[in-house]
Amino acid sequence: MENEIDQRLGARIRAERESRGWSLSDLAARSGVSRGMIHKVERGDSSPTASLLAKLSGAFGLSMSTLLARAEMNPGRLARARDQPVWTDPESGYIRRHVSPRTDLPADLVRIELPPGAAIPMPASAYTFQRQLIWVLAGRLVFLEGELRHELDAGDCLELGAPSDCAFRNESDAVCVYAVIVIRKHG
Repeated sequence: MENEIDQRLGARIRAERESRGWSLSDLAARSGVSRGMIHKVERGDSSPTASLLAKLSGAFGLSMSTLLARAEMNPGRLARARDQPVWTDPESGYIRRHVSPRTDLPADLVRIELPPGAAIPMPASAYTFQRQLIWVLAGRLVFLEGELRHELDAGDCLELGAPSDCAFRNESDAVCVYAVIVIRKHG
């Protein structure tokens, strides 16, 4: 199942790159990801990390959520739990479940499980074309937004500010579960 997701994700990244008329070198220059790594991901030979996906999606002018949804989801108004795509970051163990159906609504709902001690950096480019809310469902999340440090407990909800480099961190000994509500401006 994981290899199937890697294959679909690689094909989607290649389709996004080719639809823009970009070479591997063009995407590498725009994203800061090596040409060789992009090639491995596009072939499905390497499972991309969350950080790498954030860089690629930012280069495309898409949110990471939109890029993943385009690779993972079938259109429709109902997304049953058993059919919701789940992706695991091979580096951190971060588990991402795309909860919302793929519709023409300009919003996505994503459920994240962040293991103890994990940190997921995201470049500002990953947030350029969207607004986001982070809602902590269980545990404790530290969210670094540029120079700001937000410590969020279960039930807390944060609206992200202007795009800046940021990081999701679990500095506790327990899994942190949170929802990200992404509102797309376009893309």
